[in-house]
Amino acid sequence: MPTYEYKCENCEHQFEHFQPITSKSLRKCPECGKNKLIRLIGSGAGIIFKGTGFYQTDYRSDSYKKSAASDKKPSSTTTEKKDSTSKDSKKESKPAEKPSPPKTDNPK
Repeated sequence: MPTYEYKCENCEHQFEHFQPITSKSLRKCPECGKNKLIRLIGSGAGIIFKGTGFYQTDYRSDSYKKSAASDKKPSSTTTEKKDSTSKDSKKESKPAEKPSPPKTDNPK
C-alpha cells in the first residue's frame, strides 16, 4: 500500500496518509475539518537495495535462463563417448615390446 501526501487548501496543513490504491482520496482535513483536501502528486517511494549486490542479469526471463543452462551442460553423448574410449583403450593396451637390436651388414 502506498503513502499519499495531502494538503488542505484552506489551512495549508500538509500530511501523509497510508492507504490502498483502490480507496478514494481523503476529502476532510483533520486540522480544520473542511472538505478542502487535495492529494498531491508525489515522486513515490525510493527503491531500497539490500544485500550484497544486484546485477542486470538477476531479473532475466525464464526462457533466457533455460537456454543459458542448456548451453552450460555438456551433451550426454559426448560424455559417453569419452568414457567408452578410455575404457576400451585400457582393455586393448598391451605390454610394450622390447625393440629388436639393429641389424648390421658385417658378419662376424
